Amino acid sequence: MAGSKLLAVFAHPDDETFRCGGTLALLARRGVHIQVLTATRGEAGSCGSPPQCRTDELAAIREQELRRACVALGIEPPRLMDYQDGHLSEADPERIISEILAVLREVRPQVMLTYGPEGVSGHLDHIAIGQYATEVFHRAEDVAALYAIAVPQSLAAVMGIPRIRPVPDESIALTVNVMPVWEAKLASICCHRTQLSETPILEAPPDRQRMFLGREHFRRLAWRGGRDFFARLEMDR
Repeated sequence: MAGSKLLAVFAHPDDETFRCGGTLALLARRGVHIQVLTATRGEAGSCGSPPQCRTDELAAIREQELRRACVALGIEPPRLMDYQDGHLSEADPERIISEILAVLREVRPQVMLTYGPEGVSGHLDHIAIGQYATEVFHRAEDVAALYAIAVPQSLAAVMGIPRIRPVPDESIALTVNVMPVWEAKLASICCHRTQLSETPILEAPPDRQRMFLGREHFRRLAWRGGRDFFARLEMDR
């Protein structure tokens, strides 16, 4: 696994942390080069409660939070594009696909990670960036596998968290126990200070937090065969 590379393509700062941060930290500890590419600076998000900054400062603050979160996870510094938060579905598809392709050709990953068609929460930005990243995968013939972060229906039913769009349990290709890097994941979550008040699970008892955040789930959207180091995580844990 050492020397392998993964490109994670997401919409907002904090997308890299809540549903896949533990997995990224585990991979990094095993020598995988993790590159996060974030399409927006999250300027349409929350400033926090109480506010951590002014509205006009939020983009810069969230970029800083993203950079600190990547340090906490032990992964490479993130790369950011400059698209408008909340409007990714309106972006010029060829432009954003070309920008993602340029990063991919530089990084040369074996695996890509993004959002699936449900976008986890149904957020239009999540859905859009997943569509763009999927098109990039189809154009980049040397990437072995494309994965999407997901929440299985069984977990969503137990947790009862609103705004989640779960997927059938049988569509989950990989479930990763991230408790070995639990402290790193919590540290990365805390880096996103402006968004903490928007995350109800952080108000739940510790056992409920571990139930929802202590295992991370992924769908495999596409696979060409060949070296899929990501699939080994479940076998190696």
